[in-house]
Amino acid sequence: MKHIIAIIRQEKFSDVKKELVKAGCDGMTVSEVKGKGSQGGVRESYRGSSYCIDLLPKTRIEIVAKDEELDLLVEAIKKGAHTGNIGDGKIFIQPVENVIRIRTGEEGDGAV
Repeated sequence: MKHIIAIIRQEKFSDVKKELVKAGCDGMTVSEVKGKGSQGGVRESYRGSSYCIDLLPKTRIEIVAKDEELDLLVEAIKKGAHTGNIGDGKIFIQPVENVIRIRTGEEGDGAV
């Protein structure tokens, strides 16, 4: 099993969600986060003073997937999140040792 963490533009979340549902993803956790990457930030002006906002709002999507679903879900995220511009985001993939469904006590792939 794998833990997929995708950090994407907020405005692309509905596109990513639509692609994930088409790919058969039936569960995800979504958080609104702020972060800084190669995009660097946005320069704004307020009452004549210029300043840089370097922590930009992003959406974090977390999915635990079976190994055989991984490539399909990663492609769905890439397709939905892509604009071709800096700041499109990143996808992180980590191994998952075990999953336990609290309600039934079921473990492993069956609990995903």
